[in-house]
Amino acid sequence: MSETAYVYHPIYLEHDQPGHPENARRLERILRTLEQEEILGDLRLLEPRPASEQELLNVHTPQHIERIRQLADQGGGHMDPDTYVSPGSYDAAAMAAGGLIEAVDHLLEGELRNGFALVRPPGHHATATRAMGFCLFNNVALAARSALQDERVERVLIGDFDVHHGNGTQDIFHDDPDVFYFSAHQYPYYPGTGAKTEIGSDAGEGTVLNVPLPPGVGDSGFARIVEELVWPLAERFGPSLILVSAGYDGHWDDPLAHMRLSLTGYASLQRQLVKLADHICGGRILFTLEGGYHLKALAYGVLNGFLALLGEDSVVDPLGPAPHSERRIDALIAELKDLHHLR
Repeated sequence: MSETAYVYHPIYLEHDQPGHPENARRLERILRTLEQEEILGDLRLLEPRPASEQELLNVHTPQHIERIRQLADQGGGHMDPDTYVSPGSYDAAAMAAGGLIEAVDHLLEGELRNGFALVRPPGHHATATRAMGFCLFNNVALAARSALQDERVERVLIGDFDVHHGNGTQDIFHDDPDVFYFSAHQYPYYPGTGAKTEIGSDAGEGTVLNVPLPPGVGDSGFARIVEELVWPLAERFGPSLILVSAGYDGHWDDPLAHMRLSLTGYASLQRQLVKLADHICGGRILFTLEGGYHLKALAYGVLNGFLALLGEDSVVDPLGPAPHSERRIDALIAELKDLHHLR
């Protein structure tokens, strides 16, 4: 049986609003591509369960949970202008969070080596009290909090390569010394957070790495971020588990952002994170789906993520390299090395 799993349930398609960028077609396209590329047979399907209300309360307030439940029961609506709730959204969101929690349990039991949670709605913008940025519950934060309740887990590293800063995840763990959060994101851009000086606070000071990138950074810039910043900081932190918020909206042809990553660059980034997990925490790494709105780039980005998790060196990139050269980030990397005492 495969040691690499994918988390999926049809209920994830019931959170849907046609015409909204974050709709069910995203996940449908991913699944169709995985089937066409004949990779599903190499993976183990892990069927999720819904997160219990007590598990949701590990991160979110009762009022936040109840607002989503009530809005779904009333037939749907909007939490804010960007973030919708449809009749099936509460159940889908609870199953998304539960899917990550269940996958982490399997990783810690040694039943899986790694995996990718193909869940919706996404989560990294959701704070303890607020749904925003297309996100209802913070799936990766709920999985991290659950993992930290296990005596086998001392520390968790959360990586985030979505083009938008994961403000919710950072907010939840900014003062927690047992969680290291890093994000490489376009800046200034939605949601406006993620400056390089945001490094955590109180007991968590130094456990946040923000890499705020100008538009136009691509494959080589992201490779340098992992090699020169993420790798040494992760070694210093020593996590028992790595969770990754995987967004593919930094692709050069994505309609919602202005970065210049290619699918080949994403594949390299994902392989490096898998190698990092192999090096420091026994290979225990779980990717979870966040953004990405160019459907072909999204689907092949996820496919290459699975190839990385399987230990394959092959890359599938039908869209090719960015049509323009990328911006250099030498000065930013030097500043961040100084800020995080890497010199």
